[in-house]
Parts: sequence; structure tokens; C-alpha cells
Amino acid sequence: MRADPRARAVDTATRALACAHRILGPEHPDTLRVSAILASCYRSTGRTSEAIKLGEHTLADQERILGPEHPDTLRTAGLVLAGSYWDAGRITEAIELGERALPRGVRILGPQHPDTLSVSMILSVCYRDAGRIAEAIELGEHVLADSERVLGEGRPETLLARMALVLYYTEAGRTAEAIELGERLLPDFGRVLGPQHPDMLSARTILISAYGAAGRTAEAIELGERLVADCEQILGPEHPVTYRARGTLAFCYQHGGRMTEAIELLERVLADAKRLLVQRS
Repeated sequence: MRADPRARAVDTATRALACAHRILGPEHPDTLRVSAILASCYRSTGRTSEAIKLGEHTLADQERILGPEHPDTLRTAGLVLAGSYWDAGRITEAIELGERALPRGVRILGPQHPDTLSVSMILSVCYRDAGRIAEAIELGEHVLADSERVLGEGRPETLLARMALVLYYTEAGRTAEAIELGERLLPDFGRVLGPQHPDMLSARTILISAYGAAGRTAEAIELGERLVADCEQILGPEHPVTYRARGTLAFCYQHGGRMTEAIELLERVLADAKRLLVQRS
């Protein structure tokens, strides 16, 4: 069986950091850059506590040595550490860090720089999780417009910005806009990432939520049952995307008056979520 490329990245970055410490010293800018890369690799493999610990240490060194407005410092603050705080559910800290990093990124890198757009995307998601949905929509719309113009409509970053906006519109009750955007999004996701990519399955989950919120319950249930089966087959029964697909289907059952099925599925989702949180802590 082939090793997970994300695990290989952690191993490579760990060895690179050890070499940089030995050859360049712990405070060399390149050493700090590799340290931030390793923290990002930890985040991508779900090693959130390690990502936060290393990210905080790296950011403190970069602020002291490079200054708070150096591009490397901004990248660590707004992408690596803010993203890791979000992963850990530390939304307030993620927002505080993102709101400090974003204006600096706009001023130093420009409002349409890919790093600036990525920080904006993370901050908009944090606003949504904090219940600040109007701010999430406003920032998300700016990110999508700039991503389409700068990166192109077919880039994965642009597709993820669209997917986030589908979710925001749904939660704001703007279901017609959510469905229109989501239905245009799925073919693009399938073409760019493939039908089995986790982000494609997540996009299907969000569109099903929009159908359910719009009262298209029977359609949402049919699509949701098919999605859960696909997630379990492609990603496995314990993948976070599979958990979310089950939760969405449970709420569709609830809206459809199928309470017994909704309760059974929600109880399973709750047990899975508790186990996942323990694994990530």
C-alpha cells in the first residue's frame, strides 16, 4: 500500500527542519520558513495540537526576527496558525489573528495576492462559525470575485470559495441563490478534482443541505442517501466528510418527518464526532 503523501510530507519537512537547525541555525529565515511548512503539514494530517504548538513558536520567532509585516510572518499568522486554531475550534483566537493579519496582507502583498485571498477565506469561515453570517457573506463574495479574476474560475481555490458561499447563503436563508450557485459548482468540481475527491463530496453535502432548507425534502433525502453510500465506499465510514454527510442526511430525515431514522443516524453521528474530537485533541 502506498504511503499517504501528507504523511510523507511531514517526514520530509521534519528532516529538512533538523538539517536547517544544524546548518543554518534556529533563527535563520529559511529555518523559520521550514518550521512553518512543518506546522502546515501537521495541520493537513490532523495533528492539530502539534500544528498549533509549532505554529505559535514559529510565529513568535518570525515576529521577533523578521518583523510582524514580513510576508513569511503574515503567512504563518493568517494561514498556518489561524487555520489551526479554526481546526481546533478556537474560533475567537482564529478571528483575532486573521483580523490582524488580513489588513497587513492587503497593504504589503496586495488585496488580490493568493496569500491574501487564502487568509480572507479562512476568516470568512471563522465568521460563519462564530454566527457572524452577514460578515462571512460579504467577505466570501469578495474572495470569490477576486479568485475568479486573479486565479481563474477552474482553480481549486476558486471552487472552494464558491462552495463556502453556497453554505453561507443557505444558512442566511438565501436558498435560491445557494442552489443556483451549488448546481453550477458541482460539474466544475467534478471536472477539476474528479467525482471521488473529498471536496467534491463535501460540495454535494452542502448542496443537499440547501435543497433541504428550501423544502425540497424528498430530493434531498434521495441524494443524501446516495451521498452517504458514496462517502462510505470512497473515504471510509470514519472520515470527517462521511460524518458530515450522515449529519446532513439525518436532518433531511427530520424535515421529512422520518424521526426514527433521524434519531438513529444523529446518535451515530454524535458518537462518531466525540471519537473524532478525541483523536484530534
